[in-house]
Amino acid sequence: MAATDAPGLFLHPDAQIGADVTFGANVVVHAGVVLGDGVSVQDGAILGKPVVLGPKSTASRDAPPPLRIGAGARICAGAILLAGAEIGERAIIGDQAYVRERSRVGAGSIVGQGSTVDNDTIVGDRVRIQSRVYITAYMVIEDDVFVGPGAVMTNDDAMGRHPKGEPLAGPTLRRACRVGGGATLTPGVEIGEEAFVAAGAVVTNNVPPRALVMGVPARVVRQVTDAELVENWR
Repeated sequence: MAATDAPGLFLHPDAQIGADVTFGANVVVHAGVVLGDGVSVQDGAILGKPVVLGPKSTASRDAPPPLRIGAGARICAGAILLAGAEIGERAIIGDQAYVRERSRVGAGSIVGQGSTVDNDTIVGDRVRIQSRVYITAYMVIEDDVFVGPGAVMTNDDAMGRHPKGEPLAGPTLRRACRVGGGATLTPGVEIGEEAFVAAGAVVTNNVPPRALVMGVPARVVRQVTDAELVENWR
């Protein structure tokens, strides 16, 4: 059976499909979507979903470019990828995950089951985002970062009660840092290179490179050792 014969597949005629792409049942591919060679799309995924914004959303209202998915990427069951997102080669977008417009997920990265990557956020290469994580808008996540299950990132100290036009600021996660399960990062904080945020911590200040922090609010308790660096665990 040809890939385009998958049961319930809606494939817009303006979509660009590479070689050896496979589709599960009931997949929707909207106009302009670009799928690289060898992409696998599982049951019920929606690719290139049009953007819908609330009346007070800070996100850009300009029409986003088409969704692009790199060669060898895997889009799992029920995932929703909006127009304007970019998925790198060999990346995995988990079941029921959600990636918004103008966000990029780098090569070889994983977005876990039920996790959200909000708009205008950059996720580097080989990043591992576990299940049920909220990656807020306007973030930068560098290469080799790990984010544990249920972690929450925030970008608005005033929770919507700020002057019109005031920019939001998501956290910045520097190369190879680790954020434990259930941790909360407040707007604008920076987690330094190879730093470690313990499970359940609430981070309200910048975390220095190679610092290990824990608690509410998070405090430095020791330094990450040479043996714990990412280079020793690849």
